[in-house]
Amino acid sequence: MHKDEIKGTAKQARGNVKEAIGKATGDRKLQADGAADKVEGSVQKAAGKVKEAARDALKR
Repeated sequence: MHKDEIKGTAKQARGNVKEAIGKATGDRKLQADGAADKVEGSVQKAAGKVKEAARDALKR
């Protein structure tokens, strides 16, 4: 597993928490920040998977 996959997963989790707190408190900015973090985390996680696949392909 590539470090970007781990960091992306963590960012997604933080985004989920921020979004939930924003919804619970009615804080739309926090909710939007959480949604943005989730998207950023997804992209970072996907990039990590691509890097890992490329590294594996080069080893063959």
